Amino acid sequence: MLSDLITSKSRTKLLNVFLASPFEMYHVRELVRRTKDEINAVRRELAFLEKQSILVKEPRANRIYYSLSKNYPFYYDLLKLGAKTVGLGNEILKNRVKIGKIKYAMLSGKFARRIKKAPEDVDVLIVGTVVLPELALLVRDEEKRLNTEINYTVMSEEEFAFRKKKRDPFILSILIGSRVMLVGDEESMLA
Repeated sequence: MLSDLITSKSRTKLLNVFLASPFEMYHVRELVRRTKDEINAVRRELAFLEKQSILVKEPRANRIYYSLSKNYPFYYDLLKLGAKTVGLGNEILKNRVKIGKIKYAMLSGKFARRIKKAPEDVDVLIVGTVVLPELALLVRDEEKRLNTEINYTVMSEEEFAFRKKKRDPFILSILIGSRVMLVGDEESMLA
């Protein structure tokens, strides 16, 4: 959770808003509504985040809009962190016990960065013993929030090891892409 790293509750709430929709621009009043914080607290945190180059502001007509800065040196790291702390990644981590015994769980880099993908691309791969209805419920909720279909694949450890050993094109296509690991060690998954 971001709150584990950042002591300012207002800053955590603001970052969660930006990380939930990393390519959106927000006006101050919209951020006040979404965070349910006082306007002065929001303005103070926006000024801090802008000074740190995490956010950029853009005047439009008589309003100022804020968005994540793609020039921030840790921009892509922030997106990875966001993939784990907001949305489906967070829900998988929070409900890990209900979902089952997970050896590996990963989001594709394209999904985490909200990049347009081919219809056959896998957004989420989970390896282990999974309670499919629990996972499907989380995926459906995220599909509603993002207003897009999420392609996910679940397989047992044995099936994953077998298909990886046989160099199955489907598995290889997943493994050669970028990813955000939610559960498990990336190196052991690739070995």
